[in-house]
Amino acid sequence: MTNAIHPYDALMDITARPQTVFVRGEGSWLWDDTGKRYLDFIQGWAVNCLGHSPPAVAAALAAQAKRLITPSPAFYNDASLKLAQALVEQSCFDQVFFANSGAEANEGAIKLARKYGALHKNGAFEIISFEGAFHGRTLATMSASGKKAFEPLFEPKVPGFRKARLNDIASVEALINASTIAVMLEPIQGEAGVWPATDSFLKELRTLTETHGLLLIVDEIQTGMGRTGKLFHYEHAEVEPDIMTLGKGIGGGVPLAALLATEKAACFEHGDQGGTFNGNPLMCAAGFAVLEQVRHPDFLKSVGDSGLFLESELQKLSARHGLGEVRGRGLLLALDLKLPVGAAIVAQGLSNGLLLNAPQPDALRFMPALNVTRDEISQMVEHLDAILTKAGAARQVA
Repeated sequence: MTNAIHPYDALMDITARPQTVFVRGEGSWLWDDTGKRYLDFIQGWAVNCLGHSPPAVAAALAAQAKRLITPSPAFYNDASLKLAQALVEQSCFDQVFFANSGAEANEGAIKLARKYGALHKNGAFEIISFEGAFHGRTLATMSASGKKAFEPLFEPKVPGFRKARLNDIASVEALINASTIAVMLEPIQGEAGVWPATDSFLKELRTLTETHGLLLIVDEIQTGMGRTGKLFHYEHAEVEPDIMTLGKGIGGGVPLAALLATEKAACFEHGDQGGTFNGNPLMCAAGFAVLEQVRHPDFLKSVGDSGLFLESELQKLSARHGLGEVRGRGLLLALDLKLPVGAAIVAQGLSNGLLLNAPQPDALRFMPALNVTRDEISQMVEHLDAILTKAGAARQVA
């Protein structure tokens, strides 16, 4: 017997989605099934680094799909070798493991650190992570995260994660013991409301981990692939981590992630790590098309310039409406609203054809395409200005 149900009901209800159904995207714009157009400053949570349906990614997918989709990860394929070599050449790392999501890459990083501890540090397995961190939704990555909403979920969690405070090196040092093997952090905590680790803190962390023989893991799922004006955020601090994870922007919209490690840290043995679709040529072809664009110095400079323009415009907006600071780097920024009105602003934006994100009730996060234009930034600010004016945000804050 066939049940007649509404299409909405066929999807598992795991988040409060609006009734809008998107059917087409191009650059910074999305269209729904009624033909309404939306200016998108979420971009799949920093996923669509070249905007919606970028021609280079579409062409790479089409060409690769006609040639080879996947031969199994038990064999080499030329697309994964090409992307892995390019990532190694552009970074301080020596080896790459491809995955399908940031959570899977972070899970791999945790496993790699524990393997390293088993081989080289008397079975040390604890990883110091940070309050406010978000590393994914597997049990281990939720355990590594410092998100309060995760604390009561799916107990018991995976043990072995101790939480320090971001930008407080003493809080990290106080947690180090004989069982510690690594320190893991996002260079900018996105889900917590865009809170950056300072460059000086990252330098101190690198020195501390080297002194104690610990691995330094940077979760660049959100900050990597040019998002902050460098290809990888760790370059701002001029440090060299032992392990890095990439996701979101690396695929330009398709499910692709990566775990990168130095030769010293890359200690997996045969059978330790794998995945049916990992490193498939279809996704790797898309990843290489993305990397070809974002790695160029002129492109990265344009990201930095656009980020400074967006930051300046948001600061002006904040001053006009009596709001708080603008945080972040490059094209990963947050505006402090000073009141828990984020959800209402996001809802009004959707109604007005503007897609915004409030990772916390009192903050808006901006993650536009890396090739967003100044005109599109100005349009977003104009829309947001009108929303704040209508909501009377300045009077509420005052």
